[in-house]
Amino acid sequence: MNRTLHTTLAHGETLTDHPLPGIGGLAPWQERIAKELILAHLDAGITVTRLAEACALSRSHFTRKFKESTRQSPHDWLRHQRVEKAKTLLLKSDLTLTAISMECGFFDQAHFCRVFVRMVGSTPLAWKRHGALALQQIAQITHRLRA
Repeated sequence: MNRTLHTTLAHGETLTDHPLPGIGGLAPWQERIAKELILAHLDAGITVTRLAEACALSRSHFTRKFKESTRQSPHDWLRHQRVEKAKTLLLKSDLTLTAISMECGFFDQAHFCRVFVRMVGSTPLAWKRHGALALQQIAQITHRLRA
């Protein structure tokens, strides 16, 4: 049985989608190991079976517990981490989209762009332009504050 935290809002609605910490999910050491392994294999991926073995759980048990702990399946968490790494590379490197897609473990540039648009809501290049502009504005504000 999945115990959940019940929160009553001002209008009487009850939120029941927040599991209580430490109940039903992975143990902290298991979550840490699983996330470290996923991040270490971001470019090539890692099987759920291998993650489960590292956490001393069956594949299905691990998948369920991982989702209870992170609110994402291992595959979704991996994909999210790949997109976050891609965002960093878009802003801080001069790599091409093809190179970024390979560095982040996507099949090809088209796959990278499809996943990025689905998750972020804009193309990688549009996001990069917007992010670069925001960084430039922050730098200008910081410069003015120091002067």
